[in-house]
Amino acid sequence: MTRKALLAVALGTLLAGVGCHRNTRESAKDDVERAGEKTEDAAEKAGDKVEDAAEKAGDKIEDATDD
Repeated sequence: MTRKALLAVALGTLLAGVGCHRNTRESAKDDVERAGEKTEDAAEKAGDKVEDAAEKAGDKIEDATDD
């Protein structure tokens, strides 16, 4: 009886470890996706700022050249 109990505990521990590993892997995948989305958002914001700065510079050039 003791051998069966020990085998059941060992098998349960292995199954719990596999489940935890799967959760960890999925969590890591989610983290990578979130990081990718944040990077995309940051790049988009930076692009918008560059576009705004270019428009302002163009407006200043037009104002300076208007006589």
